[in-house]
Amino acid sequence: MNITVMDTTLRDGEQTSGVSFTAGEKLNIARLLLEELKVDRIEIASARVSEGEFLGAKAIFKWAKEHGYLDRVEVLGFVDGEESIDWIKKAGGKVINLLTKGSRNHCENQLRKTPEEHASDIKNSIRLAYQQGIGVNIYFEDWSNGMRNSPDYVYFMLDQLKEEKIERYMLPDTLGILNHQETYEFCLDMIARYPDLAFDFHAHNDYDLATANVFSAINAGITGIHTTVNGLGERAGNVPLSSVIGIVEDHFKYKMSVNTKKLYAVSKFIETFSGVRIPDNKPLIGENVFTQTSGIHADGDHKDNLYFNDLLPERFGRKRAYALGKMSGKASILKNLEELGIELSKEEMRKVTKRVIELGDKKEVVTQDDLPYIISDVLRGQRIKEKIKIRNYSLSVAAGLRSMATLSIEINKEVYEATASGDGQYDAFMKALWKIYEQLEMKRPVLADYNITIPPGGKTDALVVCTITWEYEGKNFKTRGLDSDQTVAAIKSTIRMLNVLNT
Repeated sequence: MNITVMDTTLRDGEQTSGVSFTAGEKLNIARLLLEELKVDRIEIASARVSEGEFLGAKAIFKWAKEHGYLDRVEVLGFVDGEESIDWIKKAGGKVINLLTKGSRNHCENQLRKTPEEHASDIKNSIRLAYQQGIGVNIYFEDWSNGMRNSPDYVYFMLDQLKEEKIERYMLPDTLGILNHQETYEFCLDMIARYPDLAFDFHAHNDYDLATANVFSAINAGITGIHTTVNGLGERAGNVPLSSVIGIVEDHFKYKMSVNTKKLYAVSKFIETFSGVRIPDNKPLIGENVFTQTSGIHADGDHKDNLYFNDLLPERFGRKRAYALGKMSGKASILKNLEELGIELSKEEMRKVTKRVIELGDKKEVVTQDDLPYIISDVLRGQRIKEKIKIRNYSLSVAAGLRSMATLSIEINKEVYEATASGDGQYDAFMKALWKIYEQLEMKRPVLADYNITIPPGGKTDALVVCTITWEYEGKNFKTRGLDSDQTVAAIKSTIRMLNVLNT
């Protein structure tokens, strides 16, 4: 069986609070949805909303006509005589999704009309649309409440309209009230009573049941599903396209036209255009959903892919990752080293693992991009025997005041202390350190260059590498310090320098 997708990111998705796409953004999103993701249909606007909405729709229709997509681009319109139809016609559209009332409550209390009057108005709108060469789908707004509270009204409307020239009958859970059992029963009822009609299901997520309800709708025999990218939409949003892909392809084994390899890239574009962040744990498209954190899981994958499921990241244009942090084990680090093409001895692995766990205790994540820096730091540290050690230090900074540093340092097993102020915490630390060196009449180098590096692609809260170039007796040499704190990294680089000179 084939499941078709009508994506309404550009209409229902734009009703997300705070989201408003420009005409240029709308055109680019339409291209992404139809050409990259290859969804079956898109809904791009509501008729009569604004001049900006009209210009955006017009640009999309012009592009769609040039590229053969015009019959797959739809606009929500109203039962308002010729107004919505004229709006769509002038914009260049060919399909109206006519918004009708799917519950007696909406019909009688919002429209102030009888079901017979509303049915007559709908038929007139259908006739006018076809006179203008515009195809018609029907939205039964508040259909879910209609099935709960006035099923006789729903049957009446469908009986009145089933012989009309309507392509698809769209069943919205407008307020997101349904559970999976109701969805199954109501959709099954529609299909059993009207087997010759084509139905779509439109799910909202107010009870966090939109995906479950889509599952039930498909299970009942519905073949058309409405989605939005990233689950955008009013209130709690619509069912996300990503969630629908998973249940259709893996649970039902049905076919879709959607190009899943483009899912992540398009989702990130929509995130940028909408300003609505994708949660890190959002299925298929979240930043962390293909990242194993537990060392046990990494070990199982290393041995025989024991923690894989059907949602392989490559299907969605992504890669599996193994997080490095306080929960990392040897297997997590091995997986990342394999990606980087690095081999370590058992003893080196032990030391690197220990260092990763130490950093993970300070910050939430250490990335693969950080790993070469950690390895370099650990292996370089093995070469230097520390005769000079920092016992304790205290750094302070306050607005309008000079920074202060107090340190306790051990030199050849003797302990010395000093306090100094400076232009910044590291400057204060160095002045306190040089006080001690002057007291001991020890030679000291001159700081020639100071460079801070964040591993490329790494998260800035994980690691900082501080590389300092020192000038001593006419020669230059470099030392590096690695830490999650910039000042601490600089202090580590400095202590390494002191021990290099003292060897």
